[in-house]
Amino acid sequence: MWAYRSGEDSDEPIVLLDYQPGRGQIHPQTFLGDYRGIVMSDGYSAWRTLEGATHLGCMAHSRRRFVDALKARKKGGGPPEQALRFFEQLYRVERQARDKKPEDGETQADSIRRFRQQHSVPILNALKEWLDEIAPKVLPDSKLGDAVSYTLNQWEYLTRYTEDGRMPIDNNLLERDIRIFAMPGSYYTSSSNARKQGLLVFHFDATRASVTRKLGYFVLFQVRRSYLMRRIRNNLLGRKHPFLDQPADTMGRNTKLFSGFGERKPFSVLLG
Repeated sequence: MWAYRSGEDSDEPIVLLDYQPGRGQIHPQTFLGDYRGIVMSDGYSAWRTLEGATHLGCMAHSRRRFVDALKARKKGGGPPEQALRFFEQLYRVERQARDKKPEDGETQADSIRRFRQQHSVPILNALKEWLDEIAPKVLPDSKLGDAVSYTLNQWEYLTRYTEDGRMPIDNNLLERDIRIFAMPGSYYTSSSNARKQGLLVFHFDATRASVTRKLGYFVLFQVRRSYLMRRIRNNLLGRKHPFLDQPADTMGRNTKLFSGFGERKPFSVLLG
């Protein structure tokens, strides 16, 4: 699933999910064509083949690797925790930059850029110096080695956001939009047919699907004959939702829960 999203400050926000049968570079190249704007992505090389675009790296992807490295340590602390302090400072600057009132004659983007140049750039310089120092000392195949290597390899893209106040520090906005199918234990199966996926999980016939901003970018399905199948049992959402992680057969016979998920007239279901 190739996911595209307009910028946070867009007048008409768009979230577009483009299913393709593979992960080849031809898919973003075909979809975006001669696009000359800004593209923020993770380190996947297919995105970087868009030669006309200005590429940004996602700071959250780098930070996440150090979080994984910290979890892998039995006693915690150490270099991963030290790295996370740098990220904490960078995100603190972002919050302050957006809360800061622009000076006379400045746009919001100009104000954010000036604040980043003053505060973010020194932190990034210190982080780079620290990474260069510990890089030869970490095991390449370790979680920490992966985090250090990824961050150094993506450094040019990770730091470019400081050059323009319109550029975000990370891609978390889109990460939230794709959580519905990217999260562990999600509704989605390996099937390439969206209707089959729905039938496997909720046994509904999806007649319409749309994304609505007013509802917080939830996906709105128009469905009919909606009921949960007994064989699904628990763990619909990776044991992260106290309601939907109940046994399917229990929900199916409880008339107080969505009218028991029995056969109903067409209605709408929000999946968020």
